Amino acid sequence: MELQLDRNKRYTYADYLTWTDNKMRELLDGFIKIMSQAPTLTHARLTRKISYPMIRHIDKRKGKCEVFVAPFDVRLPKSKDVMDNDKIDTVVQPDICIVCDPAKLDKRGCLGTPDMIVEILSPATLKYDLNEKFNLYEAAGVKEYWVVSPAMGVNVFLLQENGKYGEGVAYEDPDDQIPVHTLDGLNISWKELFAE
Repeated sequence: MELQLDRNKRYTYADYLTWTDNKMRELLDGFIKIMSQAPTLTHARLTRKISYPMIRHIDKRKGKCEVFVAPFDVRLPKSKDVMDNDKIDTVVQPDICIVCDPAKLDKRGCLGTPDMIVEILSPATLKYDLNEKFNLYEAAGVKEYWVVSPAMGVNVFLLQENGKYGEGVAYEDPDDQIPVHTLDGLNISWKELFAE
């Protein structure tokens, strides 16, 4: 049975942990965002085609980074001093994230900012991923943010020295090799991502 939660009320991660109905939700500044329950086949394939080369690259180089796919809680505290569950009010479940600092990982997921996040767009999440999550990830200091659209390709945003994302680079051509800046030396083929 789905819990009846007030969407106008502010919640914390401590509240989030008490929700036992298995409904996928995120918290953005304390407000509930309902997530899609099951990804489409295209979404699932893109998740696999992006995450597998990353995992293989890290394993081959015996790197310290780790790749995680949703559902995986990423808690984004407002400051490094605020780490209590009852004070954290932002919890997201990116489609893919890379964490290179093992100190940020605990039994519940990631506490702190991942090095890279990938969101795969769907009609239901388009506005949320392009606006709210873009601003959230920028403010949190996510160094590399990919927005992947099954229809349009891949847009890559890199955090600049001023703490803002630079102009995104669009990869829309089948011959494009998309560099994964977080994982030195890895490029992912556009053609392989979007081949059926």
